[in-house]
Amino acid sequence: MGDIEQRAAVITRAREWLGTPYHHAAMIQGAGVDCAMLLVAVYRDAGVVQAVEVPDYPHDWHMHRDEEKYLGVVTRHCREVDTPLPGDIVVFRFGRAFSHGAIVIRWPSIIHSYIGSGCELVNDIERDGRLMRRARRFFSPWRQE
Repeated sequence: MGDIEQRAAVITRAREWLGTPYHHAAMIQGAGVDCAMLLVAVYRDAGVVQAVEVPDYPHDWHMHRDEEKYLGVVTRHCREVDTPLPGDIVVFRFGRAFSHGAIVIRWPSIIHSYIGSGCELVNDIERDGRLMRRARRFFSPWRQE
């Protein structure tokens, strides 16, 4: 499967998670998922990555530490890019670290799992008060564009 087909598979799999409630560290479609586990499940099920090991993480680790735990996992599997393509990842700073990830559908449209909202489609993050002014970085699991 080529990059174009894999990107389409990522978006299709991400859409299948819509409506799944937010639940810290969970990865059960329809029952519960957080932003990190959503990325793991979608990219694994789309055949982009094999298994991704995510170390244990407290719910509020990013509020008390500067350690870039989330980015550490992302950068083991992805390269940073300037402009995201459909199927790429955007990571937002919350608290003291980059600690919230989402799948780019077509920038600035994303799918993510958020506390209180669950897995949702945000059509334009520039109109979403939770995300619009946050520092962000983009990553791609594909080696070539």
